[in-house]
This record gives sequence, structure tokens and C-alpha cells, in this order.
Amino acid sequence: MERGVRSFLTAVFRRLLSIFFRRIEITGLENVPTDRPVIYAVNHPNGLVDPLFILCFAPGPVSFLAKAPLMRMPMIGYIVRTFESVPVYRKQDHTAGTNEETFSIARDILRRGGSVAIFPEGTTHSDSRLREMKTGAARIAIGAALPTLVIVPAGIYYTEKQTFRSKALVVFGSAIPVAGSSTGEPPREAVERLTANIERELRELTLQADSKSALDLIGSAEDIFTSDGEQPLAEELELRRRFIDGYHFLREREPLRLARLESEIRRFGSELSRFRLDPHELTPRFDADNLLRVLVLFPVGLAGAAIHFIPYRIVSFLSRRIFHGAAEMMATTKFLAGLLIYPLTWIGISVFAGVRWGVLPAMAALLTLPVLGYGALRLFEDLDDAIGRTRAVFHRLTQRSAHQLLVEQRRAIRAEIQAVNGELYGSTAAD
Repeated sequence: MERGVRSFLTAVFRRLLSIFFRRIEITGLENVPTDRPVIYAVNHPNGLVDPLFILCFAPGPVSFLAKAPLMRMPMIGYIVRTFESVPVYRKQDHTAGTNEETFSIARDILRRGGSVAIFPEGTTHSDSRLREMKTGAARIAIGAALPTLVIVPAGIYYTEKQTFRSKALVVFGSAIPVAGSSTGEPPREAVERLTANIERELRELTLQADSKSALDLIGSAEDIFTSDGEQPLAEELELRRRFIDGYHFLREREPLRLARLESEIRRFGSELSRFRLDPHELTPRFDADNLLRVLVLFPVGLAGAAIHFIPYRIVSFLSRRIFHGAAEMMATTKFLAGLLIYPLTWIGISVFAGVRWGVLPAMAALLTLPVLGYGALRLFEDLDDAIGRTRAVFHRLTQRSAHQLLVEQRRAIRAEIQAVNGELYGSTAAD
């Protein structure tokens, strides 16, 4: 029974993630062995959304280490218990329990051939780089004394983690074999060595910058450089990593050159904002499929938007108020609030239809309302794209000189990025 509930919830969460995020990509699954126990060591930028990606897309069932108070929360507590989560007892949570209890439960799962996922940073955050690694993953792994156990680092990358219909990438890195010792508390030197190895591998899978402003600059540079097309998220992540290398290269050797490039990027962004354009819209393209979808979806999407407008505003309000706009918890709040409020809306409307017109209209409403909501979502995405393309064409036709100046600015920024890349990597292109 519990296994069936777990499978059902996994399928539901996978579907909800595909709705919340416009695009999800998973790479490196070939690095995850399926014939032995695995500890996943995962970075933690996005609250309760992060574990959902591992639960839904890692091969086989996964149990998470989760702070003990989650076990007692309504709805969330049921979910974490269903997934056989391992309670973590933190001093700041004022809960009774010890690290030894946590480690014992996790090791028991591993000895039964299961998998456990851990956030070695200890807490979710919006820092521009990984936080100091906790030693729990290494202590559990070495103390389990299993000859076949491996640690698989997993990096989660979001284009805009707090934004509905953004994009997400999960990268599973190379497995780290663990040389187990006798059961119990492992040697300190071995723990520190393995923890350092985990941190090194996670750094290879994530973006690491000195500041949030540096990450923002790198993001703007990458948007400009790749504005002629959309590349896989794994390539986007790698490109941004290389741009960070270039940023450090210029900062150390030619800070004035970096300042000029940063100024050009910001000035270009300001000009685009003035005309309400995105970098990719400087090369206008006609998309017949996009226009056709707008025409077909318009009646359904409009009805769905009218029905879901108030629930949508409630979810947005809650996401801002509950965690006071903390970026690392915005998506979690939107996800959980939507999981509750939208179904309640559908049920409420269906009950009203049943009281007013009978059972069949009520059932029809309950089946139709989610479809209308999804239709509204797709309509406004396609409509936004169509409006952006139309605005770009209008700008090109009515303000030719301004448009050409923007194109020249983009070309100059790209040329400078390519030049830096050539100096750093011995290449003339950044791809």
C-alpha cells in the first residue's frame, strides 16, 4: 500500500514539476549505478523543490535527510514520511534526537540496498557559491561499511528559481566510491578527505561566483551571446561556467577592461529595456505555429484565465508574504499553495455546479477546469511570445537606426566575449 502511494505521489510530483517549470532537463543518469546503494549529495538553492527533482528523476526510490520539524507539518509531514525520509535533529529546531539516530536510520536504508539523498550544505540558500560542506554524508557513507556504496554528486541549476514557468536542469556527476570502515563513527581524517572530495565534485556541477552581482552579469552576458537561438540547459550552464572563468581572468589581469565590458553590457540592457525588447528579439522571426496556437487556444485560454485569476493572485500573494520574498522559498510556497488552492477552486466550482444543475455538470466541471487552467497557461505563454515578436518587428520597421545601433552593440559585446575566451582557452569562439 505504502509503495503504491509513493509511486502515485512521485507521478503526481513529476507532472506538477513539468507544469511549474517550462523546461526540465536531466543529464548524467548514466553515472548513477542501479545495482548498489547510493548516497546523493545535492546542492540546495530552492527549498522543498530541490528534493522533488531527486525523488522524481533519480533511478529508483530515494529517501531524504529532512529536518525533524517537517515530519510534524500538515501535508508535508505525510509526504516526507511516505518517502521514508530520515529525520535530522538540529539544535535550532529544539527537537529531541541525535546525529547518531539519524546516521543509524540512514545506514539501515543503505544496507537494505536503498538510496539516501543529503544536502551537504545543511540549509537552502541564495548565495552565489556553495556553502561550507557538513560532514554528515561522509560520516554516513564510511560508517555504513558497505563495499559497493557510492556517493553521486548532483547539481541542480535554475534559470530563475523563484519564477513560475522558468527552466531547471539536474546534473548527476561521476560516482565517488567509498571505502567503508568498521561500523560506527569513522576516522576524522577519512571523513574530512571524503567531504572535500564531495565539495570538489559539486563545484564542478554548479555555478560558483564571488557575488550575486557577478552572477547577474554573467547571466546577462550569456543571454546576449546566445540570443540567436535556444541551447540545451547543460550547454547554458557550461557556457556560464566558462564566462565566470573569463570574469575572474579579467578581474585579475585587466580590471579596466572588465569594467568597460560590464558597462557595455549594462548599457545594452538598459537600451533593450527602454524599447521593451529581449536580446533574442533583435533578430525578428515569424512563427506560424505560435500564431496558430494562439488562435486555437484563445477561447479556451480566456475562459481558463477568468476562472483562475483569483486563485493565481492568491498564490502570488502567499508566496510573497509567507517567507517575505526570500528567493530560495518562493518556488516552494508557490508550489505548495498552488497544490492546495487550485484543487480547492475546482472542487468549489464543481460543488456549486452540482447544487445548481446536478451531478453530471458537476463531474464535467471537475474534469474540465484543470484543462481550462492549462489552456490558459499555454495561451498566455504563446501570446507573450507573439507580442514580443510583433514588437520586435515593429521596432525594426519604425526605428531602423535605433535597432541597428542595438544590433551593433550586441555584435561588439559578443566580439569582446570571444576575444576573452580566445585568450583564456586558446580559441576564437566560446562554444
